[in-house]
Amino acid sequence: MAPASVGVAVAVRTSLTVLACVMVAAIAYLLAVNGFYTCFRPPDWWMHVILVDFCINIAIIGAWFTYKESSWIMGAAFLFLLFWFGSVSTCGYIVLQFYKLSPEESSKDPLYFVLARREKGDVVTHIRGPSVVNARIIFVLLDCLMLGISIYVFIVDGSPFQSKVFTPCMVVALIDIYIHVVVLSVWMAYKESSWINAFFWIVLLVCFRSITTCVYIVWQLFYLSPQQSISEIIFSRSNRDSQSSDPLLMAHPDV
Repeated sequence: MAPASVGVAVAVRTSLTVLACVMVAAIAYLLAVNGFYTCFRPPDWWMHVILVDFCINIAIIGAWFTYKESSWIMGAAFLFLLFWFGSVSTCGYIVLQFYKLSPEESSKDPLYFVLARREKGDVVTHIRGPSVVNARIIFVLLDCLMLGISIYVFIVDGSPFQSKVFTPCMVVALIDIYIHVVVLSVWMAYKESSWINAFFWIVLLVCFRSITTCVYIVWQLFYLSPQQSISEIIFSRSNRDSQSSDPLLMAHPDV
């Protein structure tokens, strides 16, 4: 096995396991303090912003899961778990995908095979899904929604760094969102060939969360032609280029 690839797989798998445990502890804390119901009656404007941020995150993760899994029943079940347990579901599912990798996949490119869809016979495939143009429009609208509500709340309620904002529900929601930030940071680092570019996007992601995610996705969509499958945005350019020459990374010929 290639030590670097195996090391990356182990590091990501271990980190996500730890983060899932942190989120479980945070949920237990919230239940012990005042329960989930306060999150559905948010007392502060900034909690509304965080809930929109959370929903955009689960929509993006849910879209990837829908691509990964062919069963709509499993998709609906995962979205239910994702809504109620957030990053616990995300981290648990990704860690499970790492454990499913063969030794050859772990040594070749573990992140690619975790991200990729599989069919019978363990064949990696790509599905078309929405058109690239439609996807650009959807993520531009989501970005405008998040940016608009953030600006509006800042005007009417002031800075988010107020003591009244940090209720137990807000703290747990922020933990969940920033665990998803870690997950998305790993994806961005995988996609970017330059560590400088990756660092730039990750810093923006930490600061602006789903606003940055939507901008990044739209930016990546402009690298795809309207004829390409939208699922190709998931993978790095080097993986897309090597699929035609590397049998292990080769997509299904019917796609």
